[in-house]
Amino acid sequence: MSLLSIFLAFVKIGAMCFGGAYAAIPIVEREVVYVKQWMTIAEFSDLVAIDEITPGPIIINSASFVGMRLAGIPGAIVASLGCVVVPIIVTITLIYVYRKFRDIKAINEAIYTLKCMTVALIVSTWLSIFLNAVFPGKVIAMDNIDYLLLAMSIAAFMVIKKYKPNPLYVMLACGAINLVIRGFLKL
Repeated sequence: MSLLSIFLAFVKIGAMCFGGAYAAIPIVEREVVYVKQWMTIAEFSDLVAIDEITPGPIIINSASFVGMRLAGIPGAIVASLGCVVVPIIVTITLIYVYRKFRDIKAINEAIYTLKCMTVALIVSTWLSIFLNAVFPGKVIAMDNIDYLLLAMSIAAFMVIKKYKPNPLYVMLACGAINLVIRGFLKL
């Protein structure tokens, strides 16, 4: 795997990542899993889970993990640099343009449209990861449901929405519950 191909793949990813970290995940997924075929969807789901408990921006963590898997530390460095080059240039440009033209109605309408598109990207990624977790055999059928993961997902969602704890604590609690039930109790 050449460092240049890793760098260029993440320049492409960085150039297409609009809408923040969660909107970027489906773009990384498409490129890494389906276009380049550097990972399987199961490996990518694991990567997203690790991203969630690792400090720092998800896109940088994803790039670092994929780059490290492909070419070690140099791969992690070039992937991380690749994913930030275009966004830095675009961000500086957009800040300038927004400050200059923020009172124009068309600019505000464009921003509203981008918000809606971001929601669609986030839901798409959530659904992909959710189905991979709840239906581990990749067949969506009632006899293939991982009921423990389904119950923990629903419970975690409800706890986060109602009590607003640090999501890291909820993730650690779910991991501990899974470890106790599947590791120690062997259920």
